[in-house]
Amino acid sequence: MLQRVSMWLVGLCLVAAGCKSYEEQRNELPDTPDRGSVRVSADETFKPIVDELVQVYESNHPGTKITVDYKTEADCLRDLLNDSVRMVLVTRRPSAEERALMADSLRVNARSLVVARDAIAVVAHPGSPDTVFTMKEIKQVLTGKYKKKLIPVFDGVKATSTVRFIVDSVLKDEPLTDQALAARSSEGVIDYVASHPGAIGFVGVGWVGNPEDSAQLSFLKKVNVAHIESTDLKGSYVKAYQANIYVKRYPMVRDLVYILKERHRGLATGFAHFVSGEIGQIIFRRGYLAPAQKRLGIRPVRVVE
Repeated sequence: MLQRVSMWLVGLCLVAAGCKSYEEQRNELPDTPDRGSVRVSADETFKPIVDELVQVYESNHPGTKITVDYKTEADCLRDLLNDSVRMVLVTRRPSAEERALMADSLRVNARSLVVARDAIAVVAHPGSPDTVFTMKEIKQVLTGKYKKKLIPVFDGVKATSTVRFIVDSVLKDEPLTDQALAARSSEGVIDYVASHPGAIGFVGVGWVGNPEDSAQLSFLKKVNVAHIESTDLKGSYVKAYQANIYVKRYPMVRDLVYILKERHRGLATGFAHFVSGEIGQIIFRRGYLAPAQKRLGIRPVRVVE
């Protein structure tokens, strides 16, 4: 009996010696939500809001560094198969094929979540009389069949989320006009439209939707944001304002999605929880996007003259 007790005590000591505290295990990780560095790929059309999210997160977690590479959506999705990138911010969830490739080649299951809703804003030259459109007219502009010669301008003619949305959700089975032009970036679209009266630009609302942002205010002085016929009332025209995006009254609304492929609870996981949590959702609301994970209160306002 004494021998059995001794053996049991020896075994217990060996187990205890092999066990590590939570802090010891955490310190062995390459990074955690409050220390280390991580690389993220993000759709270029969301740069203004993602920059602010990163700035606030790093300010709240001084031991972290989040490096964001801004690319076309297609390049971001290609990065899902790159082991050095653990998170991307794009406008769609991964396809079944993309999830299978990650599971097979990287041995990791991707998680995704819609964190906000954005819209494609239409911008025109400040002197242009064409700032009110139906979606039928927008489609005519995009196919080169509009009554006036208006040249559509994009942040690239291939691989960008803006072009994909236009092709998939607006044009559907019709081809984009060969007169369409490509700028190097969303800012390039705004600059081109500002100097060419016959051009009409398509950009993410994150570049022109926040009149409280000094950079966007300077863009709004260069171009006019067009009114598009609302989805709920024929003959009513709305801009890509936050409330119109939230209730999808504005017709060209899209999602902002994070795709996370981290094997441990690291910095990418911490940032993902942040953008879907209360502070991140407040930043989206303040940036004039529509938060997807927290309710946005909309109250009717009566203007008294």
